[in-house]
Amino acid sequence: MTNARVWLITGASRGLGRAFAEAALADGDRVVAVARDVGPLEELTEKYPAHLVPLSLDVADRQSVFDGVERAAAAFGRLDVVVNNAGGMLYGMVEEATEEQIRAHMDVNFFGAVWVAQAVLPHLRAQGGGRLLQVTSMGSGGGMATVGFYGAGKAALDSVSEALAMEVEGFGVKVTIVQMGGYNTGLFTTGTTTTEPLARYQSLRTEMEEMWGDAVAPEPDTAAPVIMELAALPDPPRRLIVGSQSFDHVLEMGRAQADLYRSWEHLSRTAPG
Repeated sequence: MTNARVWLITGASRGLGRAFAEAALADGDRVVAVARDVGPLEELTEKYPAHLVPLSLDVADRQSVFDGVERAAAAFGRLDVVVNNAGGMLYGMVEEATEEQIRAHMDVNFFGAVWVAQAVLPHLRAQGGGRLLQVTSMGSGGGMATVGFYGAGKAALDSVSEALAMEVEGFGVKVTIVQMGGYNTGLFTTGTTTTEPLARYQSLRTEMEEMWGDAVAPEPDTAAPVIMELAALPDPPRRLIVGSQSFDHVLEMGRAQADLYRSWEHLSRTAPG
């Protein structure tokens, strides 16, 4: 296909990244699939030997990212769509998390995405454009007990991506913040680091677990068509919520926050500035 695009997708060995890679390949595009362990991509590589290049690297290692992006760009001669999807979950209360756990979490969920963006931008700029999809979360607008650091990393990426979109638009590079809803990605199992529980939080922990419930999340491949359509838009939105229930939830959170601000407007306005 003469109009085939080249994708660079991080966190491509499982979950959403894997689903996006499969959708792009099925559409005739070419994919550089990034993961720390590319073993799970073997079957997909055999199916698409001329269109898929697995690339092993750790996004938390900045030099590794820059070196890897050079290999990715050379693999098919360009990069058209970059999906910053790699991430993990740090599950537990804020007080429980160790410094090592917090720094490791942010290294992947925030800094890793920044390193990828910094590494790909010279290539996108030089070719006159491209797409950068920054995968955040429906919950990036506010924190929630037990997943506070996950929300913090996504909120930081959300904010930086807003700035980045303004900075690179003049070069033809379009940035979209993709606020994903809940999908069956394995994030809460294989992708989770858990804190050492403190007894004083047990009742709250139980309450949160009951709130999460046993609802079955949709499969990642149900979100892939949205990403394919988004990547094809000539003028994509700066933000997109992916998921019908998530759309309602995000709007409700926004309304609740606005109501809170208004209820204390009298106090806010007592100070100039």
